[in-house]
Amino acid sequence: MNVIEINNLTKDFGNNKGIFDLSFSLKQGEIVGFLGSNGAGKTTTIRHLMGFIKADNGSAKILNMDCFKNAYSVQEKIGYLPGEIAFMDNMTGAEFIHFMADMKNITDLQYARELIAYFDIDTKIKIKKMSKGMKQKIGLIIAFMQDTPILILDEPTTGLDPLMQTKFVDLIKKEKAKGKTILMSSHIFEEIENTCERIVMIKDGRLVADENINAMRNKMNKHYEISFSNMEDAIHFQELYSANSYRKNNVVYLLSNQNINHLIRELSKFNIEDINARYQNLEEVFMKYYGGSEK
Repeated sequence: MNVIEINNLTKDFGNNKGIFDLSFSLKQGEIVGFLGSNGAGKTTTIRHLMGFIKADNGSAKILNMDCFKNAYSVQEKIGYLPGEIAFMDNMTGAEFIHFMADMKNITDLQYARELIAYFDIDTKIKIKKMSKGMKQKIGLIIAFMQDTPILILDEPTTGLDPLMQTKFVDLIKKEKAKGKTILMSSHIFEEIENTCERIVMIKDGRLVADENINAMRNKMNKHYEISFSNMEDAIHFQELYSANSYRKNNVVYLLSNQNINHLIRELSKFNIEDINARYQNLEEVFMKYYGGSEK
C-alpha cells in the first residue's frame, strides 16, 4: 500500500521555479531520502503534502486522502518538521512544546518527556536565548512527540552537533522498527545513506532519480588510488585509462566499475607499491546528476 503518493504534481511559480509533473510514492515502513539542491523544489513538494499549497495540476495523497482537500485529517497522521520553524521566542522550550501539544490535541506527553531526555535539552530556557541547535532539538521533539505513523522531516539535523546527529540517526532507526513511513530531506549525505533505503532526487523541480540505495551501490564506480614504484609505470598505466583517471607524480587516481580481475591483470604488468579502493559515496552520485566533476 502506498502511504504517500504524488502523481504528476505541478506548481508553476514562473521563471522555471516550482515543481513539474512530479511523481513518486512511499510504501508503509519505507524511509526515503529526498535530495536536491536549494531551490530544486523539495520544500514546495513537502508543503503540498502538508496541505499548505494547492497544486496547479496533479495530486498529492496521504493514506489515500487528498492532501489539500483533507489537510486537517492528513496533518493528524504526520509528524512534521519544517525547514524553518516559526517559534514564539518569548516562550520557554517547555511552554512551546505544551502549546504545540495543545494544538495537536496531545494529552499524554510521556513521549515528549522521553525525547527531551534523549536530546539532553534544558527546556526551561527561553527560545530567544537558545542556540540554533537547541531550537532544532525543540523542533524534533514536536515532530516526533505525537507518535504518528508518518514523519516528514525537512533538513532535520540543521544546527545539530555530530553527537546529536548520531542520536538522530539512531532515533530514525527506532522509528523505522515501529513501521513508520518517513520522507526526509537532507543535505547530509552520510545521514541519508545511514537511514534510508531509497532516494528520490529532483533537479529544477523535476524528478531525476528514484532508486534503491543498495541497487545504486551495486552500480557505483570505485575510486582506486594506485602508487607505482616509478614514474614511467604510472605514466604508462594512466595512458591506458586516460578517460577516467588522472595522475599526480607516481600515483594514479582511477574511477572505474570494470571487473576487478581485469584490473588486477593489467596492474600485474607494473611494479606497484600500494593500492587503495573505495566505492563512490552518495554525495558523489548527487554531484554527477548536478553536473559536478567525478574526479
